[in-house]
Amino acid sequence: MATFDSKLSGVLGDKTAKAFKDLFGYTTVGDLLHHFPRRYLVRGELSDIAALQEGDEATILAKVYSASSRRFQARKGTMLEVVVTDGTAKLSLTFFNQAWREKDLKVGSQGLFAGKVGSFNGKKQLAHPDYEMIPDGNDVDSAVAGFAGLYIPLYPSSAKLPSWKIAQCIDLALTSLDHVDDPIPEELLRKNNYPTIRQALEQIHHPNDLDATEIARERLTFDEALLLQLLLLKRKSELKKLDAVARPYKPGGLLDGFDARLPFELTAGQKSVSQEIATDLGASHPMHRLLQGEVGSGKTVIALRAALTVIDNGGQAALLAPTEVLAAQHHRTFTKLLGELAQGGMLGSADTSTSVVLLTGSQNAATRKDALAQIKSGAAGLVVGTHALLSESVEFNELALVIVDEQHRFGVEQRDALKSKASITPHLLVMTATPIPRTVAMTVFGDLDVSTLRELPLGRQVITTHLVPVEEKPHFLERTWERVREEVSQGHQVYLVAPRISADISEDADFEFLEGTDSSLTAVEELGPELQSGALNGLRIAPLHGRQSSDVKDETMKAFTAGDIDVLISTTVIEVGVDVPNATLMIIMDADRFGVSQLHQLRGRVGRGTSPGLCLLVTKSPADSPARQRLDAVASTTDGFELSRIDLEQRREGDVLGTSQSGSRSHLRLLRVLRDEALIEVARTEAEALIEQGLNNHSLLETALQKLELDTATEFIDKS
Repeated sequence: MATFDSKLSGVLGDKTAKAFKDLFGYTTVGDLLHHFPRRYLVRGELSDIAALQEGDEATILAKVYSASSRRFQARKGTMLEVVVTDGTAKLSLTFFNQAWREKDLKVGSQGLFAGKVGSFNGKKQLAHPDYEMIPDGNDVDSAVAGFAGLYIPLYPSSAKLPSWKIAQCIDLALTSLDHVDDPIPEELLRKNNYPTIRQALEQIHHPNDLDATEIARERLTFDEALLLQLLLLKRKSELKKLDAVARPYKPGGLLDGFDARLPFELTAGQKSVSQEIATDLGASHPMHRLLQGEVGSGKTVIALRAALTVIDNGGQAALLAPTEVLAAQHHRTFTKLLGELAQGGMLGSADTSTSVVLLTGSQNAATRKDALAQIKSGAAGLVVGTHALLSESVEFNELALVIVDEQHRFGVEQRDALKSKASITPHLLVMTATPIPRTVAMTVFGDLDVSTLRELPLGRQVITTHLVPVEEKPHFLERTWERVREEVSQGHQVYLVAPRISADISEDADFEFLEGTDSSLTAVEELGPELQSGALNGLRIAPLHGRQSSDVKDETMKAFTAGDIDVLISTTVIEVGVDVPNATLMIIMDADRFGVSQLHQLRGRVGRGTSPGLCLLVTKSPADSPARQRLDAVASTTDGFELSRIDLEQRREGDVLGTSQSGSRSHLRLLRVLRDEALIEVARTEAEALIEQGLNNHSLLETALQKLELDTATEFIDKS
C-alpha cells in the first residue's frame, strides 16, 4: 500500500512516472492526488457537433467516419486527419507527426473527444484533442459510465498525458493509498463541517454529488490557505527574534531640522504611517514593513523621514531603485527637500547635516570612486542607487536601513545581497505604488507588517482620462496634437509615452513588458522626428529611453524638470517616481498594450502641481475587445485599489503570487487570492490562534508545515 510520500514509479511504473515528473514536476503519490480537475462534464450533456462554435471547449461522443494520413510537401512531417460524426454533423480532428494514432482511431470505432474548437478552410476542427476510445462490443452508455461515472473530470493535461490518462493514473493512486493521517486538526474540520483528507480526495476525483465535491474543494483550498498563513506567520515571528540596533527618534537632530523646513504639512495618513515606522525603528528587532500607497500619496517623504531617523542614530540608509531615471529622481528630490541639511562635509555646513550620494552602473570612474569612498567612510548618510549598490565593491560603514522602491521589480536575492552588507540585520522598508488588495497583501506579504496610504496630499489635482480610438475616430488624434499645443501655450509640459524605442525590436531595451512584438507599435525614435516636422513643429521635443547613457537620461530629465523641454517622448522609464509639477498632459500611444496598473502609474505623472491633469489613451483596439474594456476601466476611475483588482483578475494567478518569476512549481493548486478572500480571512485567524497555542500538540500539521518550508516552490513568497 502507498502513502502520500510513496514514489509514483512504485504505483504507475517508471515510464509513466517520468512523464508526470517531466510535465508537472510530480514525484510522489501525494503530488499526483493534488492534481485537481479544472472542471467536470456531465454525462448525457456532451456537446453536439452541429452546435459547436469556434473557441468552445467541447467534449463530444462520436464515431470515426474516416481517417487519412498525408505527408507535407514543403516541409518534413505528416498530418493525420480523422473525421468523426455524432449524427448531427461531422468534425475534423488533426494530429501532426502522429500517424501512429491511426491504429487507435479505426473507422467505425466510438470514443470521447475533447479540445478547443478551431477552424481551417471553413471547417470546424479539434487540433490534437484528448480522446478515450470505447472498446468494441461495449454498450456505449455503460462504457462511458464505467470510464467516467456521472461526472467526467477534466484535468490540466498535455498530448503526452491527456486528461483520460491522468484520470486513470489517479484512480490507481487512490486505490493503492493506505490510511491517511489528516494534518488538519479534528476540531477545525468539525468547526467547518469539512470532510477528512481521504474523503475530500475521493470526492474531488470521483464526483457523484457536485455539492459534496464543492465542499471537498473548499476543504482542500483551506488546507493551502492555512499552511501558507502558518508559514508566513512563523517567518514573521522568527523575524521578531532577530537582533537589530534600535534607532529611536532623537530630538534636535536631522529629522527635526527637515520637518521644520518642509514647505507643506504631512497628511494624517503620512503622520500615522511615519509613527508606525518610528515605532519599528525604535525596537531592538528589525523592521520588516511594506509601505503601499496610491500614486502620488507621498511615500517618498515617509521613506526620507525613516532614513533621517536612522542617520540621527549614527547609521546609514540605502534606497534601492529599479532604474537609473528613478534613482536620479530620488537623489534630486532628497537633495532639494533637505537643502543645506544635505551638505554634510562642506564648509559651513550644520553639525547635523549629512551627505546624499547617488551610485549607478553607468557613472564615470571618478564619480563612482568618490561615491564609494563616502559610503565606506560613513560620510554619506543616505545612499541612493540602482543594482550597482549590490556589487562587491560597495562597502558601508554602518548600514542600518534598507529601502526598496517598487519592490516588485526586485528578487529576493537582490534584497538579501544589499542587506548582507550590514554587520547586523538592518531594518527593511519595501515600497510599492501599485496598490494591493487586502487578501493579496495577506497572502503574498503575510510576513510583513503592511502600512497603506490612501489619502493624497493637499492640493493634489484631479486627473481626467479619455480614450482616443483612432480607428473609429481618426480626427481625435489630430485633436490630441492640438491639445498638446494648447497645454504648451499655457506654459505647461507634456509626457508622450510609446511602447517601443525603435523599429528594431531586437535592440529594444524597454520592450520586455509587452505581450507581443508587433512591429506596427509606436516607437520613440520614429514618433519624435515625425511630430517635430509635422503636428508639433516648433515645440521643444526630446526623447528619453533605456538605451541612452546615464548622463543623457539625467540631463534630459533635468532639462524637462527645469521647463526647457515642452514634450518628453519616452518609454515607460518615467513610469514611477518622476515628479515634474508643471507637466499636465500625459498621452499614451498604443495604450492597449499596457497593463491596468502600468497605465495608472503613468497617469500619475501629471496633476502633481497646481493645474489639473489630463491623460489621453490612444488605441487602435476594437470597441468590443477585452483591451478596450480594460482601457474603459482605467478611464472610469482613479482609485488604484479598484484598478488593482481589475488588473489581477485579468492576469494569471501565478503572476499575482510571483511564481512566474521564481521558476518553481507553486504548491498552490486551488487557492485564488481574489476569489477566496473569505477563506483566506478565516485561515489567517485560525493560523494566528494555532501559532499562539504552539504547534506542539499538532504534530501532523507541524510536519506538513516543515515540508512546505523545505519545498523550493515556496521561494516565491519569500520576501525576507
